[in-house]
Amino acid sequence: MAVATITNLHDRTDEDASTGAVRSIQAADLQLPGATLRELWLPANLERLARTYWRFLTRVTLGLVRVRYSPAERSLVLLASPLKLLTFAAPEYEMDARHGLVRWRIERGLLVARRGRGGRGYLQIDVRRLDAPDAPGASHRNEERAEDPALHLHVEVEVAGFYPAIASGLGRRFYGLTQSRIHVLITRGFLRSLARLDLAESRVGALTGTAGAPGAAP
Repeated sequence: MAVATITNLHDRTDEDASTGAVRSIQAADLQLPGATLRELWLPANLERLARTYWRFLTRVTLGLVRVRYSPAERSLVLLASPLKLLTFAAPEYEMDARHGLVRWRIERGLLVARRGRGGRGYLQIDVRRLDAPDAPGASHRNEERAEDPALHLHVEVEVAGFYPAIASGLGRRFYGLTQSRIHVLITRGFLRSLARLDLAESRVGALTGTAGAPGAAP
């Protein structure tokens, strides 16, 4: 059952002509009840949002792609651990009154060209409250809070500094028709799924019980 309304869904994928690095952004706005947003705006739920992304990826691939956790890494594997498609460093978190971000730096993997390894690129989810206290018109909206108007979030999923291995061997056009297109479709599906606000429980719980803005997760 939908709790939020998804609007302004869009995406953009670019390639740095000088380096060959790919940047891909998928974004959407969520409109949801004000009370619901205020309840959700906690560090622990930022971590749950991150876990929801991985859960969606596993579900949409029918379990073919899974996430493996270790204290220092997160790996996307194809059925079994030896087939590591992507390995990320442990997530980094940022959060304040208007902005939340979780970032995984890309370390290595079968899908990453050699020059893109070692944390040069990253995957991140960026969430911004459009009702923040210092946003234009916020004071007027706060006066109307008794009516609990709908509030808005802007959510972006971004991959940046990514060097696809498939492009090195088979060409950019083939990458654009396969891996890049699959990523875009999956991420757009993830953004649409947020309408249900069904956040998965974290596997790690690094931010459970955290009341303030988190720093880097262990």
